Amino acid sequence: MLNVTLTGTSGMMPLKNRWLSSCLLNTNGHSVLVDCGEGTQIAMKCAGLRFKPVDVICITHFHADHISGLPGFLLTLCSEGRTEPVTIVGPAGLTRIVRALCMIAPNLTYELRCVEYTGSGFTFQTDALRITPFPVKHGIPCLGYRFDMDRAGKFDPELARLNNVPMKLWSVLQKKGAAEYEGRHYTPDMVMGPARKGLRVTYTTDTRPTDTIAENAKGADLFICEGMFSDNDKLPRAIETRHMIFSEAAAIAEKAGVRRLWLTHYSPSLSEPEEGLSAAADIFPAAECGFDGKTIDLKFDESE
Repeated sequence: MLNVTLTGTSGMMPLKNRWLSSCLLNTNGHSVLVDCGEGTQIAMKCAGLRFKPVDVICITHFHADHISGLPGFLLTLCSEGRTEPVTIVGPAGLTRIVRALCMIAPNLTYELRCVEYTGSGFTFQTDALRITPFPVKHGIPCLGYRFDMDRAGKFDPELARLNNVPMKLWSVLQKKGAAEYEGRHYTPDMVMGPARKGLRVTYTTDTRPTDTIAENAKGADLFICEGMFSDNDKLPRAIETRHMIFSEAAAIAEKAGVRRLWLTHYSPSLSEPEEGLSAAADIFPAAECGFDGKTIDLKFDESE
């Protein structure tokens, strides 16, 4: 199971009931935080989420509403007793930016590792998630993120017998990977069928529509996409600021064949996003307005 919670859905500035950009993905007691705008800690507290399990922080870009909450968050991990390393992934220049921010967050109790995006083919693997950053189209270098939770195939006893795998190794190969026995090397593919469909979440904010988004959202169980403005007459403003309107996000969701779309990163002038949802739902009926604390448990399809 993969839990996804929107913890901040505002763009540019926080509002009374809307904190700046952030999203948390959690599986098996380990969490990935996407962006860390001002107020992320408060938003997580309000949503009942824990800080300490955050192993990885993915930064989309270096505008303040996406990264200004980072120093305080890193210090809170210290007060929570974090000692294991924390990895921050982001665009080129990340190391320099984080080093500068950490001038007000010194003496961390854990190792902080920065991993900078290096271009096409770059992936980062956690215990349960394969993280793929991809470039989007904003005023400065900006990344979207694809999160894949892969799923192994089913155990196939006939395949195991065909490969002459000793029965005592069947469970080992299913759960622990490769094994050596009596001078022979055994691998999981000798007892497991083809990989089954896993889970996919794609997250992107601060961008104009671009092919890389649909490519990385293809077949996603959840597509989280910015909708700075709801009304189509705001398109010139969205183009000027390199953001999106609801209908553009919905068109990407429809093209990518996703299961559901959550809109986020609203303009402060958009006080009631739900009132404009039809602009997206008319194109992609499974569109929903995100809000701070909106959460979902994504589960594998047991029929596959």
